Parts: sequence; structure tokens; C-alpha cells
Amino acid sequence: MDTEEFRLPRSRTTNERLHALIPGGAHTYAKGDDQYPENLAPVISHGHGAHVWDIDGNRYIEYGSGLRSVSLGHAHPRVIEAVRRQLDRGSNFVRPSIVEVAAAERFLATVPTAEMVKFAKNGSDATTAAVRLARAATGRPRVALCADHPFFSTDDWFIATTPMSAGIPAATTDLTVAFPYGDLAATEELLTRYQDEVACLILEPATHTEPPPGYLAGLRELADRHGCVLIFDEMITGFRWSEAGAQGLYGVVPDLSTFGKALGNGFAVSALAGRRDLMERGGLRHSRDRVFLLSTTHGAETHSLAAAMAVQTTYAEEGVTAQLHALGERLADGVRAAAGGMGVGEHLVVRGRASNLVFATLDENRQPSQEYRTLFLRRLLAGGVLAPSFVVSSALDDADIDHTVEVVAQACAVYRKALDAGDPTPWLAGRPVKPVFRRLA
Repeated sequence: MDTEEFRLPRSRTTNERLHALIPGGAHTYAKGDDQYPENLAPVISHGHGAHVWDIDGNRYIEYGSGLRSVSLGHAHPRVIEAVRRQLDRGSNFVRPSIVEVAAAERFLATVPTAEMVKFAKNGSDATTAAVRLARAATGRPRVALCADHPFFSTDDWFIATTPMSAGIPAATTDLTVAFPYGDLAATEELLTRYQDEVACLILEPATHTEPPPGYLAGLRELADRHGCVLIFDEMITGFRWSEAGAQGLYGVVPDLSTFGKALGNGFAVSALAGRRDLMERGGLRHSRDRVFLLSTTHGAETHSLAAAMAVQTTYAEEGVTAQLHALGERLADGVRAAAGGMGVGEHLVVRGRASNLVFATLDENRQPSQEYRTLFLRRLLAGGVLAPSFVVSSALDDADIDHTVEVVAQACAVYRKALDAGDPTPWLAGRPVKPVFRRLA
């Protein structure tokens, strides 16, 4: 379909209703319509497997499903059946349910580098709990986070470091410092500069690039030598790198780690896990000052914990991580070949581990461009591909990948025309997409 003929009238009207009722028009900034070409932000009706349908009746092959949380595909039968069984038995009680024991045992068997676990509903609560626990255990005020990773929490200690820091006192901002990924010398310099002040190092152990040889082990040694807590944010790497996350793949054990996203296949569940001596500070079996670690009304809803257990079973029995890598490799090879064939191989760049692919859109000077991203997304949407990233789910099949590559090739033909013209504006049909973190709306 030509993009000039591709219209989403019902989605456009509904987006207006969303903005009238919900700040930003969505409950996650990364799902906002500013992330999509003007008037081409589909509102979803339903999804099944690797496909979603919008309220205008269009079907899409979907990537990055649920902000990377739906790694098995929508409405996965094993997960849905596990959830249904619990719904008839009640979801929340005045005391812990037996499901909590089973879920904790299953998680710790899946992530054997951890000794205790506490469940919550979202990643921000888990990462903030890890930071609070590190501060309590070390008696130190500062948090050192990896500057090259885009998101850790909605809480002040992280949001203070972004352009959207309105409402956060400077005193809070001053307590968060940053280190670059892959640079042990710079991290050691930071720890030396703030000697005995840094409570923790928090980072995603891997993202769009593999960790340099020895890097994670080097961070482990630095944390030990400087007496700070090493925290791995495994929200993305959990399950997609291995069932036990990046720590399971690379063999480096953090003090604390946080999981979410793929853990529930779209159901709300996250986890904070780690060393017993640290985690128990949030419990009752010690004589030191208590830490308000995690206390959530809905953190242990039975159906979400059942979903998590079903996800772990499915990954183990069906080899899902290997499937994700195989699908991602097929997709990356196809996209790179299509881009190269259209003469834009140095401008549409696929990056990341095969199970967690993203793409960069570069301009004539090979600089990141929101305008070229807009052009590319418009063509993908018109071709039935909903892809803010190329993060795969195991529900994709070869036909889905082949169609995606075909649509990418068509988009790259337009990309080439815009590069030759030196101006993508004629192909945008509206304002460009915008970065999530920016100071002004």
C-alpha cells in the first residue's frame, strides 16, 4: 500500500480521546503517538501470536511487543491456561498464597546465582528497591549508573539524570553519578573521586553491544575492592540472553539483579533477586535496622506469578532463547541485505544481540536522524509492519520475517531517494517522530 493512501481515521480520533483523558495519551511514554509518524499511530484492538490488529482493521507483524515484554507472542496458550487456572481460585489474599512459594522456588532454580527473590509489578519498583538496599547496606549516599543505558526507573534517582527532570530537587540530582559502559578505568576513577560515597554500580550487563572481554568480571572486582554493591538490571537481558539472564550467559554474579518484561509475557510481574545477606535486610530474621525493601499490594497476585512460572517452563522445555536468536539472525541478515541492495546499508543500521535487535536511521552525514526514522516507519506501517525496534518474539515464523524484509526493501528504496535529494522532508507528511526524553513537549 502506498503511504499516501494509508490512513488511520479511527485511530486518529481515538488518539485525540486518549490525550483528552490520559496525560501523554498513553500510560508509557515509549508508547506515545509522538513516537510514530503524524496521524499514523495505530490504536490496538487485539493481538494473537506475532500479529496485532488496530481499530481501523489493519493487521501488522509486531516487533518489540509490549516494550519487549511479550517474547512468546500474544495470548500464548500455556501462559493463558496457567493464568485462567488461578483466576478461579482468587488473585489476592490477606496472607501469602502457596503460589508465592512455588513461584519463588521456580525463579531461584531458573536464576541460580540468586539466593532470595521478591516479586513486584514493574521494573522501576525493583530497581529502586535494589538502590535503597545498597544504600542501607553500605551506609553510602551516591548511586553510580551506566550513562549509556537509556532507562532504569521512573523514580527520582534516575529521572533526575534525564532532560525530563522537572520536579526533582537538585539535592537528589547530585546524588546520582554516571560511568561509561565498557570503560573500567573511567569507572575506577569515578569510584576513587567519590571514595567511600558510592553505594552501588547499576547497569544493564549487556544491551546493543556485547560486553568487552573481561569487562563484567572487572566491574565485579571494582565493586568488591571499593565496597559497593553490583546491581545488574536484567529487565531486557533476562530470558532473551539466557533463561538466567546475562549473568547466566557471561558467568559473572552480581550482588543484586532485577528482572521483568519477558518474565510475565505481558502480565505484570517483576523481581528483585540477590544475595541472602543483602536481601534479608528487607526481612525479619536479622537484628540490624530494617529496610523497607518492597511492599506492594498487588506484587504477588496469583495469576501473574502463575504466568511467570508458565513462561519459565516454556522457555526451558521449548528452547525459546535459541528460537529468539535464530529468528533475530534471520531478520538481521535479511534487513542488512535489503538495505545494502538499495544502497542504504550504511544508513539503516541493525544493531544488538539477535534476540534484541534495534535499528538506527542515519542521515547523509551518517548521523542519527529522527526525520529518516519517520520516513522509514511510515513505509513499514503502510506495509503492515509495526516495528519501533526489530525485537523478535518466538511467535514469528519464516513468512513473517520474509514479509518484513520485503517491506524493509520497499522502505529502503524511498530512503535512497531521500538521501539522493539530500532532504527527507517531502516523504514525512508531517512532523518527525520525537525522542522520549526531551525537556519540552
